Order: sequence, then C-alpha cells, then structure tokens
Amino acid sequence: MGNTAFNSRKMINFAFSNIERNVETRYIFVTGGVVSSLGKGIISSSLARLLLSRGYRVTIQKFDPYINIDPGTLNPYEHGECYVTVDGHEADLDLGHYERFTNIQTTRANNVTTGRIYQSVIDKERRGDYLGKTVQIIPHITDEIKRSVKLLGKKGEYDFIITEIGGTVGDIESTPYLEAVRQLRWEMGRNAICVHLTYVPYLKAAKELKTKPTQHSVKMLQQAGIQPDILVLRTEKELPASMCRKVAQFCNVSPEAVIQSLDAPTIYEVPLMMHSQGLDSIVLEKTGITPGGEPDLSAWNHFLHKLENATEEVRIALVGKYVELQDAYKSISESLSHAAAYLDRKLKLVYVHSEKLTEADVEEKLSGMDGVVIAPGFGNRGIEGKFVALRWCREHDVPTFGICLGMQCMVIEFARDVLGLEGANSTEMDHHTPHNVIDLMEEQKSVSNMGGTMRLGAYDCVLREGSKAAEAYGRREVSERHRHRFEFNEDYRARFEEAGMACVGENPDTHLVEVVEIPGKRWFVGTQYHPEYQSTVLHPHPLFMSFVKAAVDYRDSRQS
Repeated sequence: MGNTAFNSRKMINFAFSNIERNVETRYIFVTGGVVSSLGKGIISSSLARLLLSRGYRVTIQKFDPYINIDPGTLNPYEHGECYVTVDGHEADLDLGHYERFTNIQTTRANNVTTGRIYQSVIDKERRGDYLGKTVQIIPHITDEIKRSVKLLGKKGEYDFIITEIGGTVGDIESTPYLEAVRQLRWEMGRNAICVHLTYVPYLKAAKELKTKPTQHSVKMLQQAGIQPDILVLRTEKELPASMCRKVAQFCNVSPEAVIQSLDAPTIYEVPLMMHSQGLDSIVLEKTGITPGGEPDLSAWNHFLHKLENATEEVRIALVGKYVELQDAYKSISESLSHAAAYLDRKLKLVYVHSEKLTEADVEEKLSGMDGVVIAPGFGNRGIEGKFVALRWCREHDVPTFGICLGMQCMVIEFARDVLGLEGANSTEMDHHTPHNVIDLMEEQKSVSNMGGTMRLGAYDCVLREGSKAAEAYGRREVSERHRHRFEFNEDYRARFEEAGMACVGENPDTHLVEVVEIPGKRWFVGTQYHPEYQSTVLHPHPLFMSFVKAAVDYRDSRQS
C-alpha cells in the first residue's frame, strides 16, 4: 500500500535543467472582485502547481485584511478551519490549499494579517524607529505591507512569489493593500503582474450571463491605480468568445488574457483547466520569460485519473460539532479524499453532528459506515455525542480515527467504560473531575492570553515498533503538527496499558503521549497531533492511507 501511495514522488522532478535561473524574483498579485469566496486560493494554488511543474521555484502567501493577529482565536463559523504551519503559526485555511497543491511547507511568513501589520508598525513607533514622525497609513502601513510582501524574496530562493490579497476590491479594509500593490508594481516594473478574479453571474430568469459586475470590479481596481494584466472570470456557464472579447475591450486586457474558471467536479481539475487556456504561458510572457515546452503534470494526472475513475465507495462518517460548516474540517476531508483516490475508492463522506448524536440513534447513523473519524475541536459542546460514537465504534470494532480532541475523547470514553473511572474527563470540560485523564499541559498553566499560546507547530514523535501507527508510516520517528493545550495524564498511563489501550507514540523530549491505539481492534487509533495538515495531492498522509485501507477491508469483509 505504501509503495502505491508514494510512487508519485518518483513521477515528478522539479530540478529542470533547462530552466535558466534569474536572480530577480517575479511577483504575481491575485486580487478579487464582486463577491468573496470566488476561489482566489484555488486559482493561486493552481497557478503555483503549473509553474512548479515547469521547473520554477514558487511559493504563495496570503494577506488577510482583518485586524485579528491571526485566525487562531476566530470561531470556525467566522473563518472555517484554522490551519497550522510547520513553524507553529495559526494561519488562514487557504494555506492548506497552497500546501496540498504545491507540496511545499508554508511558514508564518506566508500569511500576514492587518493585525500583524499594525502591530509591527506600532512596535516600531514605540521603539522610536520613526524618529518622532506622525505615523500614517501612507507611507508607514503601506511600507510595512511592502516589506512583508518582499520578505520571502530576499534570499533569492524563488522565481515566483504569488501573493493573494484577501477580501474584495472596494472593501475599506483592503485599501492599504491595494495601495501597496500599486506602489510595488511601479517599483518592480515587469517583475510584478496582477491577476484579477471576478464573477460573471448567470441570471436564470433572463437566461443571460452578465459582465457588468466584472466591468465595475475592474474599474474599481483601476481607480486604485492597478491595471490587471490577466482576468480570471468565475462562472457557472461557459462564456462565448464574443463575451470574453467584450470583457477584454472594456477592461483594457488583451483577449488571450481573459481566462474562464468554470465550476469543476473537483478543485484538483482547476490546474488543468487553467493550463488548457494558457494561464501559465501568459504569466511567463508577461513577466519577460519565453515559455518552453509543457509542464510535467504526469503525477497530478495520475492522481486525477484515480480520483475520477474510482467506482466502488468507501463510506466514512466524520463526527463533529461544526458539520454544517464543512470548511471547519477542510484538511480532514481532503486528506480522506487523497487516501481514497490512491486506494481506487470513491469517498462518501457523511457528516454526523455530535451534539445531536445519542444512544438512541447511534446505531442508525453509524451502522452503515466503513470507518469513523472523531473530529478535533475545543469546548464542551457536542462532547457527549463523541463519547457515544466512540463506545459504539469500539464495541462494534469499526475502524476509528480520533484526531486531537478526538483522541482525548477516546481516552475519556475508555477510562469511563473500560477502566470504570466514573466521572473521568478532561479538565477542559470539567475542572472538578475526580479522574483528570486529560489535563492542562504544565507549561500552559501560567498562560493567560488565548491567542498563539497553545502547543503549536511540528514536534517529534517516536512510535512503538509493531504498532499500527508505526506500520502505517513505515518508520518509528516522525514529525507532526500540533494545536492543543491539554494532554494525556501520565499518571494514568499504566492503567490504560494494562486494560488494552496502548500509548504507542510519545515525544522523545517530554514523553508526552502523542498516539494511542487498541491493538486488538481492526483499526482504533488516536493522535494528539493533526496529521491532516501534512497530506497533499502527491503525498497522501500514511495514517489516512492506513485508516481508509482498514475501512475498505472492513467494507469488503461485510460484503463477502
């Protein structure tokens, strides 16, 4: 299984010898208009994939106009998933798309908010860096934005840096960013271009596509002093060539630089759709590079072929409290999709609301599932439903994967039902629990600020030889990303081991329990860390591969 999943590593080589390196880094700014959620992140990621596949060195960064320092304290209903970078930065969920498409790890330098910009400027003012001058939006805020934009390009490690500007043109919050982009385009000349994503609505009653919103969006961008070089038109219906020429004429863009972005069955088809219209070639030409040959998309096409041609299903339930907002679990759903595709299965992901799950209906909701994921999260809401799901899965020997809080729930449920520790809980849920099998980490007990103070980023983990986790990875030493304050209570470890729940992964420095599993079950594994953050299209995560394989085997055993 492992060899099949990771053969893609041999199928692509980014060190193309025919690429002539230029010390100058090109900057591609991606802006959006009309409405939000058009898919700037997917377009940015798709363009990055195409340029990488041509042998160029590429990275992507996201500038978010909200004043929060980072999305770490934002409710998932406000922002969706909070993604965590390898260096421990809580970031926008688009960075997950960046990593899944590019196979490149991001850092805190790849995501900047208005809050961080203002914080940096205020810190400089307090230090006296501005020598008593009045601090203003222009030049001080815009200069800080420009400094942050160019930070990744200072060492000459990249040929292209794609910079996505969050929000839409016309937002008050985005104004300083657009001004910074305007200045950078003048300073960089041909080394900076603007790709503008906008919406062409289809009026069903009139049976007409309307370009006026796009024209107004571009006009607002021009009023900010930015002329887009390329337009990407997000649309549900294919645009006739005459309409694309009309948009080009009214928006001062060359006709060949008007690209359509139609709805696709999967986001992973978007790079191919963009390439078929020449987006990557147009970007190269507009930055003074003559396109040569075709991008090597063999590994990407291999994945897509598997994704699109799988016919047999694997049914996975995701039990969590944010199921009505599926962006809250975006990395998990994509990781499951990657694994299912490489196992030639069509993923059927069923969202189960943990707050509504009870002993009375758990059989009805989970009996048809081939595997169950117990989702991460914070707080007490929906927690009892997770316990119900876990007990049912454990007693019926259904492949089960607990992630972060999901792993902690595994521990609590096992303590209550198997160890007989009545009232066992996490001190996050019950400060007065008689059995704090999950407790606040020692270094967290003096923390008062909520933002950016958890155990964040990549930490090492050593796995027990012969465990399902070690077998999945094919090695015993791994590094995975974390986002938590509470941990398995070491005082109870021996009792869990004796009762059949093995602590098979731990941090080599702190001995913090990272992975638990019940060896006697088909697949019952919990991780304190978040493996979903490291699954990509070309490198599906081994734990998700192992879990989905167990679910497939369970399904096959019931059908035989």
